[in-house]
Amino acid sequence: MDELDTAIIQHLQTHARQTNRELARAVGIAPSTCLERVRSLRERGVITGYHAEINLTALNRGVQALLHVQVRPLSRTVIDGFKKYTMGLPEVVSVFVVAGGDDFLVHVAVPSVDSLHAFLMDKFSGRREIVGFRSSVIYQHARKQVIEPLDL
Repeated sequence: MDELDTAIIQHLQTHARQTNRELARAVGIAPSTCLERVRSLRERGVITGYHAEINLTALNRGVQALLHVQVRPLSRTVIDGFKKYTMGLPEVVSVFVVAGGDDFLVHVAVPSVDSLHAFLMDKFSGRREIVGFRSSVIYQHARKQVIEPLDL
């Protein structure tokens, strides 16, 4: 990653739908050079996709929570199986396999606190591999729009 690559990914993170010509103008290079640089960033796995930002409340998912989950036994089979199970649930936004006191953080978005309670009772409490879970309701969420590379 050089300075030009960094500038390109910064601009794409703030406005991924801009044309190649607009992006080239913004970073001060020729459109052909810009096209080749973006292609190279995709091939190297730096750019992995382009996404739309969605308002969860507009999708009737106004309550979000992080679920802290412990599973046993700790084995690849149990971890992979639980991850697959949770990713198949429509309420789940994302799943993190973590180290420490918890084994998973599961981000869910549901219509109400009652829906969250029902989700926990219906989808988690009966699972044999889950030995414990707790929930943290998310009041506010902030996310950086631009992620910059760190120096090595």
